[in-house]
Amino acid sequence: MDVFVARQPIFDRDKKIYGYELLFREGMSNFFTGTDGNTATSKVLSNSFLSIGIEELTGNHLAFINFTKDLLLQHLPRLFPKERLVIEVLEDINPEEDIIKACKDLSQKGYKIALDDFLYRPEMKDLISLADIIKFDFRATKTNEIERITDKISGHKLQLLAEKVETYQEFDAAKKMGFEYFQGYFFSKPEVLKGKDFSSVRMNMLEIMTEIIKPDLQFKKMEAMISRDVSISYKLMRYMNSAYFRRAGKISSIKEAIVLLGEKGIKNFCSLIAMTKLAENKPDELIRSSIFRAKFCELAGLVCRYSMDSSELFTLGLFSSIDAILDDQMERLMAKLPLSDELKRALINKDGLINNYLQLAICYEKGDWEGVSGLANEIGIDEHELPKIFMDSMNWADAITSL
Repeated sequence: MDVFVARQPIFDRDKKIYGYELLFREGMSNFFTGTDGNTATSKVLSNSFLSIGIEELTGNHLAFINFTKDLLLQHLPRLFPKERLVIEVLEDINPEEDIIKACKDLSQKGYKIALDDFLYRPEMKDLISLADIIKFDFRATKTNEIERITDKISGHKLQLLAEKVETYQEFDAAKKMGFEYFQGYFFSKPEVLKGKDFSSVRMNMLEIMTEIIKPDLQFKKMEAMISRDVSISYKLMRYMNSAYFRRAGKISSIKEAIVLLGEKGIKNFCSLIAMTKLAENKPDELIRSSIFRAKFCELAGLVCRYSMDSSELFTLGLFSSIDAILDDQMERLMAKLPLSDELKRALINKDGLINNYLQLAICYEKGDWEGVSGLANEIGIDEHELPKIFMDSMNWADAITSL
């Protein structure tokens, strides 16, 4: 069965991952035909997520999952380990007696409960007393309204989560208001959009990346470049001997690793490690997202209707957040790199056919299923290919960032 699943990161105040909200659909048809949400959600959760495993989707972090009224009353959350799950009670669920009873039972069994898209009503007091986390939509609710509500619930032992936080200014504002957790893509935007000088280390990394992506790079030159950098050599050997490859024998030399990966594979790997070094002072999720997009775009290019250069698609995804990594304007950064005009146009202006692959990755990443459907049709990708592309890309990104 095809399962469309996406995960949105949730950060703590230090911009470290606290958990992921899982967003899912049984398929594009489920999204658009109005199939019963309880049946579809129950089927996906019980038959697919348990098969895939929450650990596969969220690593060691918490999984935030939305539950409808009927699924709460059916005690479906009990299928998941309480140590890994945060039960999101949807905003359209009325605090009726049976719901209160079900949530109380779950709370007593040690499950965390979050109230989604919270708006205060007096009749919510019993649910509030059971909740561990209150989620506020930072775009739909005005700041003064949030402050008024948080004053009303200040007597409860609650943690506040701001969702749809899209800029660092909003992140800072939410922190000042006492929020402890943050959901949104503020981390993928530059903190300061102005020209600035790079450190010599960062400039060296950019130069390495510039050399790596040249089409005429020689095998021996690549081996020498890797061998000179202890950090890259170490990470290459760890990567080649990691569980991701599930290889019987151990790789014992740089040359052997390069031969097995091939020119394209080793160029991609070195690009990733250099990008990781550039992003050392940024949230881990930023580089994970860039790596995910790189692999997703590359794999999508292999199964699309058009003949596309998968190496260029990989580079497109990898550089999609270089402005956030270096806190500079994309146009200025592109002037330093020998990329094709089409690739630069996609990264700077967000247009052209190649840009559709990046936007498809971004939409899937965010669980924008309507956007996914439209872009998949535009590119010519069978929707049934997408869940595997997502899982392969996510697993690969996790493997790289764990080195």
